[in-house]
Amino acid sequence: MVEFGKKLKQWQYQEWERYYINYKLMKKKVRRYAQQVQEEKIDRRQVLKEMSTMLDKQIEKTVLFLLEQQGYLASRLEGLGEEREVVMQNNELSQVHELQQAYTSVGQDLLKLLHFIEINAIGLRKILKKFDKRIGYQFTNYYVSSRSNHPYSQLRQIFKHVGLEAVVGALSHGLVELQHNKGSYLSIYDQPERMHESKDPVIQLIKSAVERLTHSTNFLSFIGQHALIIQEELPSPPGEHVEEQDYHVMSLALNLVNTFLYMVNTYIIVPTADDYAISLGASATLCGVIVGCMPISQLVSSVFLSAWSNTSYFRPLIFSSIALFLGNILYATAYDIDSIIILLLGRLLCGFGSARAVNRRYISDCVPISKRLQSSAYFVIASALGMSCGPALAGLLQINKTFLGLTMNQSTLPGWVMSALWIFYLLWLWISFKEPLRKDDGADSVRAGNNGSVQHDMDDDSLTEPLAQSLEAREEEGILDTNGNGGTHDISRQPANSFFEAYKFVSRPVKVMLLIYFMLKYATEMVISESSVITAYYFNWTTSTVAIFLALLGLTVLPVNLILGNYIGNIFEDRQLIIAAEILTCLGILITFKYPSHYSVAQYVTGSFVTFVSAEVLEGVNLSLLSKVMSSRLARGTYNGGLLSTEAGTLARVLADLSITFVGYLGTKHLLDLTLLPSLFIGILSIAATYYTYNLLY
Repeated sequence: MVEFGKKLKQWQYQEWERYYINYKLMKKKVRRYAQQVQEEKIDRRQVLKEMSTMLDKQIEKTVLFLLEQQGYLASRLEGLGEEREVVMQNNELSQVHELQQAYTSVGQDLLKLLHFIEINAIGLRKILKKFDKRIGYQFTNYYVSSRSNHPYSQLRQIFKHVGLEAVVGALSHGLVELQHNKGSYLSIYDQPERMHESKDPVIQLIKSAVERLTHSTNFLSFIGQHALIIQEELPSPPGEHVEEQDYHVMSLALNLVNTFLYMVNTYIIVPTADDYAISLGASATLCGVIVGCMPISQLVSSVFLSAWSNTSYFRPLIFSSIALFLGNILYATAYDIDSIIILLLGRLLCGFGSARAVNRRYISDCVPISKRLQSSAYFVIASALGMSCGPALAGLLQINKTFLGLTMNQSTLPGWVMSALWIFYLLWLWISFKEPLRKDDGADSVRAGNNGSVQHDMDDDSLTEPLAQSLEAREEEGILDTNGNGGTHDISRQPANSFFEAYKFVSRPVKVMLLIYFMLKYATEMVISESSVITAYYFNWTTSTVAIFLALLGLTVLPVNLILGNYIGNIFEDRQLIIAAEILTCLGILITFKYPSHYSVAQYVTGSFVTFVSAEVLEGVNLSLLSKVMSSRLARGTYNGGLLSTEAGTLARVLADLSITFVGYLGTKHLLDLTLLPSLFIGILSIAATYYTYNLLY
């Protein structure tokens, strides 16, 4: 455990030791309070008062030191600014390099301060969560709301970093001017892209650190969080080099293609499922079951294939491709056999081929940290494009011919086309995929990933305890066991071994986030799956018209997230956007309801677009926040956070699709309103839950 101890000490700066929030002291206090409350030796109100006072003192100590350091950096920058003016006015270019080095030195000290702030912010979040969990009291709700909204709030210095951006701006302005302008006096404010073009690595490091601290995002980072591939919570201190593992680019591409094709396969049958059901002698509303068969079997296959990926990535992908090929063959031949059973079996088999859990896990385990967020964004983009291309492709397959005794029409062609695409993919996979190397567990400072690839990370508690360095403290917490040979085993680094165990890691905010995810998936699936039946009944839309409508819905995903990631998400808090998006989703559902008056295309299209777009906004912000509040222990293993969210969303889709068929037995004229009522109810419930946990969502 020597290396483990060294790694712990590496997260703090020894010369600043007394200015850190004393996590070790507060953790002991929480344990003592928990025992006293359990034994009824102390009143909970007294605990709240004492804990608040202690936290206030700890935060004040840290904030005053932070302000002192900001002033010191500002003073140095002021002096460098005066020197820069002299150099530029006298055109003394020989002194530019020396001045650049001086700015870079300030930049390194600024990075050090940013890292100091980040450790304290994470440590404070952890102690608040630990208090709520052990005491059973909503202390976080009280403390954050009372301190963050106060006009003299010191808490905002930790979480909002008031004034720090001015120091960052002065440093960037001076350094970039020296590097680029050479006396032209064009600033980063006139050409903001200059800051991103800086050749000095310190600028990019500062930019990255500030984005983490302020939770500001760009399009790729925002949409990458949709994949719920949990990133490292705390970066290495400035100057530390973390070795990246190698990865196979073609194998990553094959995982992304699998994601794209699966989403195409899911939605390509939506515009024609009702016609296919009628042609086999069933009701048009059976389309709900036809569409819902894939998510039904996906509930099982996601767990099965995720567990299989503990030993291999290649074999689960092979299994997935074969299952989807055979499932589409059954779906296509059901027309000539005249069997609705064969059609449903084909769709169920397609669902067993869902490898999204494997695709997500490959990115999490096999892609280097520096490329992981970008790869996660590509995963989400592949899903969005597949969702849009599926209905669009269905709209193009408008022929009616016979080939070798097999019918080729708008109902069967989706199956034939997808089976051909999966055969091509299977051959490509067989030739090009490279199974990642797997190694046994090694040194304490290196953890073997699910696939055996080396990952340099640590559990969430060890990363956020810069001042709690004794192994005894970790034994008291029950997260460190000592074996009979004197060795140690860190329980907190173990992934969950079952859904029940994973659920124990799910906090109240995460439960609310999963409820919201369930709600938005239920609402969007209802809009998509019943569109062909509703539009045929009320507006006599053709298959091509439905296909265009669904394709346009799918095409809104990327532009909406582009605007959110680059602009809106950097102006408002995640929890504010969640409330707004939930309300708009419910408003879209209300617009879609059929009222006694004439039901128009404009009303249906407006309601559907408001519901779908609002749900997409909600999904982006919800998963972005979920990735921040979810325990990093759910980042690995079979029962990871991504699997939990997948299962919640898949269950919502199953219930939505099945309800379309069940309500359809009451008559198509009742279908719209009766299927929208549950969506509205779940939406209102999610709004109430969000307000209830509002101050925990940060």
